[in-house]
Amino acid sequence: MIAALENLAPLWRMGAIVGTVLVLATLVLAVLQVVRPGAYLAELWARTRSWWIMASVFFAAAAAGPWVSLVLFVFMSFWAMKEYVTLLPTRAADHAALVLAFFAIPVQYLWVSMEWYGMFIIFIPVYMFLMLPIRLVLSKETSGFVASASQIQWGLMAFVFGLSHMSYLARLPEVGPGGARADGRALLLFLVFVVEISDVLQFIWGKTLGRHKVVPTVSPNKTWEGLIGGVLSASAVALTIRFLTPFSALETFGVAVLITVAGFFGGTVMSAVKRDFGVKDFGSLIPGHGGMLDRLDGLCYAAPVFFHYVRYFYT
Repeated sequence: MIAALENLAPLWRMGAIVGTVLVLATLVLAVLQVVRPGAYLAELWARTRSWWIMASVFFAAAAAGPWVSLVLFVFMSFWAMKEYVTLLPTRAADHAALVLAFFAIPVQYLWVSMEWYGMFIIFIPVYMFLMLPIRLVLSKETSGFVASASQIQWGLMAFVFGLSHMSYLARLPEVGPGGARADGRALLLFLVFVVEISDVLQFIWGKTLGRHKVVPTVSPNKTWEGLIGGVLSASAVALTIRFLTPFSALETFGVAVLITVAGFFGGTVMSAVKRDFGVKDFGSLIPGHGGMLDRLDGLCYAAPVFFHYVRYFYT
C-alpha cells in the first residue's frame, strides 16, 4: 500500500503543476480578453479548453487501474480511426476491409494487455498489411484497389499502431538506473505534457514573431520562428518535470527536442491530410477545437519515437 502511494506521488505532483498552469492560463486569457481583445485569443481559448479536457483524460488514464486505462486508449484509437475513415472516399467493396481494420483495434490492444511486445510490434505493420489487400481482392473490384488498400493501412499505422504506443508506455515497469527511476505512467504524462505544451508555445511564438513559413502550402500558420521558439521553450519547460523521468537534465532537454520535433511533423502530416480532404477539422468531438485527431495528431508520431527510445535505452 505504501509503495503504491509512493508510485503515485510523482503523478499527483505533476497534477498540481498542470492544474496550476491551466488555472493561470485561464486567468491570463480572461484578463487579455478585457484589456487587449484580438482574434488570436479565440484560438488560445480553444487550445486551453482542449488542454483542460486532455489533462483530465490523461491523468485519469495514468491514475486509474491498468484495465480502465486500456479501455480509454482503445476508445481513443477507435474514435481517431472513425474520424479518419469518415473522410475517406470509400467504395462499397471497401466495407468488409474496413470491418477488418476496426476489428484490428481491440486485437492490437490485446497484445498491449498481454505485454507481448513481439506481436504488438508486428501485428499491424506485417499481418494487417498482408490481410487487408487479401480482403479487398476477395471483393472482386480492382478499380481504386491501390488507393483503398493504402488509405486503410495508413490509417491503421497512424491512428492505431502509433497511438497504441502510449498505452504500452503506461504499462512499462520502473525503468532507469539506480535511484533515477520512473514508471510508465509518469513517462506517459511527460510525453503528453511536453508535446502539447510545445504545440501551444509554437502557436504563441508564431503569432508573436512568426514571419517565415515552414510549409506554407500545407499549414500556412506554421512558421520557423514558431517552430524553433516552441521547441526550445517547451524543452526548457520539460526540465521542470524531469522528476517524472529517469533522464539527466541534459538528456531531458534532448529528449524533449526529439519528441516536440516529432510532434510538429505529426501535426503537419495531419494538416496535409485535412487539406487533401478539404476540411478544417477531423471532427467536432472537442467543442471549439475539432475532433480527437486534431488534439492527438502530434502524438501519433511522438509516441512511437519516445516509447522506443525509452525501451531501447532503459529496459
